[in-house]
Amino acid sequence: MARTIVIIGGSAAGMGAAGAAQQVDPDVHVIIYTELADVGYSPCGIPYVHGKEIDSFDRLILQGKEFYADRGFDIHYETVVSGIDTKRHTIDVPGEGSVGYDQLVIATGFKYEQPKVPGSDLGNLYYVRDIRAAQRWDKILDSVHHAVIADAQPIGVEMATALAHRGIETHLVDPHPWPMAEITDPDIMEPVEESWRELGVHLHLNTRIDAFLGTERVQAVRTSNGDIAVDMVVVGTKKLPNNDLAAAAGVKCGSTGGLIVDEHMRTSVPDVFAAGDCVEVPQGTTGVPVQGLSGSHAYAQGKIAGSGAAGTLRSYSPVYVPWGLVAGKWMVGGVSFGETLAGALGIPYVKGVAEGISRARYYPGFKKIRVKLLAEPGTLKLIGAQLVGGEGIKERCDFLAMAARKGLTLHDIAWMENVYSPAMGALAEPMALAAQNGLTAVQS
Repeated sequence: MARTIVIIGGSAAGMGAAGAAQQVDPDVHVIIYTELADVGYSPCGIPYVHGKEIDSFDRLILQGKEFYADRGFDIHYETVVSGIDTKRHTIDVPGEGSVGYDQLVIATGFKYEQPKVPGSDLGNLYYVRDIRAAQRWDKILDSVHHAVIADAQPIGVEMATALAHRGIETHLVDPHPWPMAEITDPDIMEPVEESWRELGVHLHLNTRIDAFLGTERVQAVRTSNGDIAVDMVVVGTKKLPNNDLAAAAGVKCGSTGGLIVDEHMRTSVPDVFAAGDCVEVPQGTTGVPVQGLSGSHAYAQGKIAGSGAAGTLRSYSPVYVPWGLVAGKWMVGGVSFGETLAGALGIPYVKGVAEGISRARYYPGFKKIRVKLLAEPGTLKLIGAQLVGGEGIKERCDFLAMAARKGLTLHDIAWMENVYSPAMGALAEPMALAAQNGLTAVQS
């Protein structure tokens, strides 16, 4: 008899698990439960549709529902799983009763941290996640003149840029001295702040939100520096693991609130795997658990979980967390630690910083790039990086994450080979320049 794998969640981790399970065992019966009306779309693209860089939400849907039906996936849309009985190997689904499984994959994703201020239950507070809700909100945006972004976490940063592109008077309110202050450094975000001001974004940093004001809908935001009249608020708070269901079933959570998994994405409960924003995984340099990473991490974790659930254990390595996004007119990105985070964790480092360009200076359209590398004192092994520039950030972050994973040093990066083509890359690679400056600083 074919095994039954139940997957709770239909985003990147859940659909990655479904595909991997079927690849390992073509006869497996895959049942997917999702609270949403769609699976397999890209929520990361929503801000770019709102900002009109992408012309349609349809482009965010990777495959139609018929595709998954033809593959034999039994998907239950807009269906809530109310409980898990790990001893009986069943889940509880209102309207369907108990559904049995041989293996279970929990891919319940994240929930936004709720603002703990009066008025958080008012209408016109927008949480960016569900594509159907985003389509409704996109129509509302046509009549919005004034908006507040509550918190400059990554989604808030992307939405501030999107609303500015939309021509909406946008106020970004955050309690920290610079945007994304918990993961970025001020020198990296400084050009972003300048470009936001050029786009007309009003920055309210070192500013606390005290209340959302209104009757049925939010009409103003009360801050520690005064009230801001608004038509809507985008809540850009932290992503928290959505683990109430799993925790109630006795699956162990870790220090971040994410589910504890081993390298095979197995949880503390036999025959239960987990992946995506609901789990925590070790950071490669420190071993410290981290949670709430990117869609690429979630998809890769889902592939490991689905493969294991179908009978073939594969391993997921500790992460070095390459990340990047568009903020204002710039791209920003990094790997593991910047100076701010390393300092907060008490991690010693030496650094090398350089300003470079993305193409030959005489080639039209070259962009500036600032690269900061952090290395371990003594060994000079790369432990982190932060970058800001007009292009080429993603590729460099990918490379630097692999460099950290493989133990490359500032010496290795300083004298790396690089492509020189006027239209594609400058003679002097900015990463190499940063590493050379780091070596000079150490030797002086």
